Amino acid sequence: MSYRFITLTFANQVATLRLNRPEVHNAFDDVMISELLDAFQQIEQAPDCRLVVLASNGRNFSAGADLGWMRSMADKNYDENMADAGELAQLMQRLDELSKPTIALVQGAAFGGAVGLAACCDIVLAEQRTSFCLSEVKIGLIPAVISPYVMRAIGTRQARRYMLTAERFAATEALQMGLVHEIVDDFDTALTRYTDAMLGNSPAAVSAAKQLIADLDQQPIDATHQRLTIERIAAIRVSSEGQEGLSAFLEKRSPNWKKDSQ
Repeated sequence: MSYRFITLTFANQVATLRLNRPEVHNAFDDVMISELLDAFQQIEQAPDCRLVVLASNGRNFSAGADLGWMRSMADKNYDENMADAGELAQLMQRLDELSKPTIALVQGAAFGGAVGLAACCDIVLAEQRTSFCLSEVKIGLIPAVISPYVMRAIGTRQARRYMLTAERFAATEALQMGLVHEIVDDFDTALTRYTDAMLGNSPAAVSAAKQLIADLDQQPIDATHQRLTIERIAAIRVSSEGQEGLSAFLEKRSPNWKKDSQ
């Protein structure tokens, strides 16, 4: 499928999804949201895809919501706005819940909903000059549908500051807060390092680990969740890839999935 505002390519077990509206700083509207949802579905269903890279073309990662689109929503009623916001909420949830690991490459500026996209990814790499801003309150709005993901990434205390002040914060601050994992000089070099690491791991185990993290996040460590962890490790141990991984380790050889990625 061809897209207007994004590009999606598959190569060497990696899906690269790029926002492609550089003339408006990759601001997203209902069309881009619909295209991203379709792309996520394709990625999820691609049997040979094991890793997802979320990036963008141009100087800036994304300016967040397109102002023209925002103006059009001002003319819609409550129910229409509910439906519209529901699409954005679905986008964030779909990205957050992808079974395959995701890496965001964030350059330039990431504003509003773009911070939400970053917060939904498993790993976020930024350049030294990258900046972030939860700018919604400046125009009388709130970062509503992205808030659960952003708060999980930076914590409630930092969210109180940056959601209320709409200050721009640098990549170094984002790193300290946990939104960014690493500040890099060159995306390609860093991405190769992460890609090699990811593709060297068991695909089933990576997917299971992602699901385990999601199920345990912010949950009390009680008997129910202890039981869950016991069941998950037991299941992965007796799985075909679990058995192959243990056998390869004991036999001091590479597991068969690592051979597939070389």
